[in-house]
Amino acid sequence: MTPQEYVEEVLALVERIPPGRVMSYGAVADALAEPSGRASARLVGNIMARHGSAVPWYRVVSSAGRLPPGHEDRARALLRAEGCPFKGTAVGVGDGGERVDMSAAAWYPDTSR
Repeated sequence: MTPQEYVEEVLALVERIPPGRVMSYGAVADALAEPSGRASARLVGNIMARHGSAVPWYRVVSSAGRLPPGHEDRARALLRAEGCPFKGTAVGVGDGGERVDMSAAAWYPDTSR
């Protein structure tokens, strides 16, 4: 898989995340690891930062449920509108004191496509 094909696969997968659900950067990388030969959460983050504006970028979060850096307020509003569950007690830098409840909101694709 070429680098451009990998970008396209990442974006296609993000488009499949259902409303109100999320995937972590690492889960996206893991889901595409076998067909692509790549398994880097950091690479997925870079792809989302550079190319993710046309897909529901706010549905990709850290494995701890932190929202995309620099876009926390917008992501929170969009996810709340979709009914995504949040945890609100832990205060973290830049996350407004709340994170996505990963145990309730994490989604992983059916690999049978």
